[in-house]
Amino acid sequence: MADLKAFKGFRPVKEKVSLVASRPYDVLDTEEARVEAGDNTFSFLHVVKPEIDFPKGHDSHAPEIYKKGKDNFEKLVKEGVFFQDSSECLYIYRLIMNGRPQTGIMGCASVDDYLNGVIKKHELTRPDKEEDRKNHVRVSKINAEPVFFAYPAVKEIDEIVNKITAGIPEYDFTTDDGISHTIWVVNNESTILDLKRYFKSLPATYVADGHHRTAAAALVGQEYRIQNPGYTGKEEFNYFLAVHFPDNQLQILDYNRVVRDLNGMEVEAFLRHLEENFIVKNIGKSIHHPEKLHNFGMYLNQNWYSLDARPGTFNDHDPIDVLDVTILFRKILQPLLNINDLRTDKRIDFVGGIRGLGELERRVNSGEMKAAFALYPVTMKQLIDIADSGNIMPPKTTWFEPKLRSGLVVHSLEG
Repeated sequence: MADLKAFKGFRPVKEKVSLVASRPYDVLDTEEARVEAGDNTFSFLHVVKPEIDFPKGHDSHAPEIYKKGKDNFEKLVKEGVFFQDSSECLYIYRLIMNGRPQTGIMGCASVDDYLNGVIKKHELTRPDKEEDRKNHVRVSKINAEPVFFAYPAVKEIDEIVNKITAGIPEYDFTTDDGISHTIWVVNNESTILDLKRYFKSLPATYVADGHHRTAAAALVGQEYRIQNPGYTGKEEFNYFLAVHFPDNQLQILDYNRVVRDLNGMEVEAFLRHLEENFIVKNIGKSIHHPEKLHNFGMYLNQNWYSLDARPGTFNDHDPIDVLDVTILFRKILQPLLNINDLRTDKRIDFVGGIRGLGELERRVNSGEMKAAFALYPVTMKQLIDIADSGNIMPPKTTWFEPKLRSGLVVHSLEG
């Protein structure tokens, strides 16, 4: 039984929304964010990555960083760039990328649902990244960015959403990357109750993107409860901001790997070792996009190769063993290249599919990397199967596009 809560969102005035909206904090490093914000004082990057307002080299986890994020948001409110809705609302958020729409319901998810496993996850979180996001929430007392959830599609919810989106939107703009962002405000009490009721029938929702933000928001909610022993469970700190998308509308892109060396092996020896677990074909100069599950592309020595995993190297009946990232790790990265920890080993890097396979060629041709591996994208079914089974995906397995923009709606923990 998933909980969906309406809330009084803080959001930008219409004429400023395209200036405010920013990419999420975790898709840009500090310097990229500094450049992207430029001289735009309205950019929400000043709230979610406030280190851009400090000199280069300043500790991005220092207390003054988090205070600056809080101050920057309060300044936007004080100056009338942001206002708060007078009644509790839900918000419908549609993104269109390359003509492909996905439409989600923005509302608050429950801390209890996270703690009780109704909200299911498929990735481990890193304590340092988790603590960073917790500090942002603790100091600012807002959920500045929504997390990205999926739920099993429900026909009745689709019908309600379709009726809402037939109306006039509150915001409708296109960002520089060509993605359109449209939001409708839902303040009709009857419609809100219907959506909440259908969500109550869902056995689970799933963290698609934003595991660190989800964990941080839920754990700060727990801290508030300890600080307020007489809490009723209805306070805003018992909830956090999320956009819920039906699973049949979501697209997961490939998440590829590049490695710095062949662990001391010559190319010919490496290829011979690959033959033990893969059918290896030299494709030549043409980029090889993996054609199906268990087929890989490899770029090495200015040639593309097709690698087909041999029978016995995977188990299609096991939610983890079926994954191509598992096959790559167990049959190539670990035994041949001596890469044992994907989270800490500096000899491997990860390239999101949004950058294209040409980026893999570039990284290798530059001499920075020795080889690249292109993977077939994970499916939503695989993600859900893993989350339902209580298993965890290997690091850097899923890449969701398009990304939600930050700064469109903000949830206050103080009401």
